[in-house]
Amino acid sequence: MNDLDKIDRALLAALQTDGRMSNAKLAETVGLSETPCARRLRRLENDGYIERYRAELSRRALGLGVYAFVYVRFAVHDKNQANRFEREIQAIPRILSCHNVSGTADYVLQVVAHDLEDYGTFMRDQLRGLPGVTAVESALSLREVKSPGALPLA
Repeated sequence: MNDLDKIDRALLAALQTDGRMSNAKLAETVGLSETPCARRLRRLENDGYIERYRAELSRRALGLGVYAFVYVRFAVHDKNQANRFEREIQAIPRILSCHNVSGTADYVLQVVAHDLEDYGTFMRDQLRGLPGVTAVESALSLREVKSPGALPLA
């Protein structure tokens, strides 16, 4: 982060707001001409500050009305079992994220489903059958107050 100057931070901030911004608009936004802007952008990508570009889709428009935080616990903490669990969840699209955490749970998942019945079926038929899973607790989101947004650049 110390390698970033004011213009680099401005580039990253602008792209977090609009990842489809053209190079010309981006250059104008940060006060550069197009060639130096493109060069800086390429460096930021190559240095790993920008991992990828993607579209943010609407859960509502896609009919995914249930958003749950799922706390998964293991009875036995075996490295091979944990590795199998982590590999298998990679292939389940409705699991948006998975974090190995400290505390009473071993993992916290973010999961989407069409409705409560769909969520219940997923829990019964998929999640509870994953390697190592002995207990599952869900917290359903009632309302999103703040969505994942731009990373702080200060």
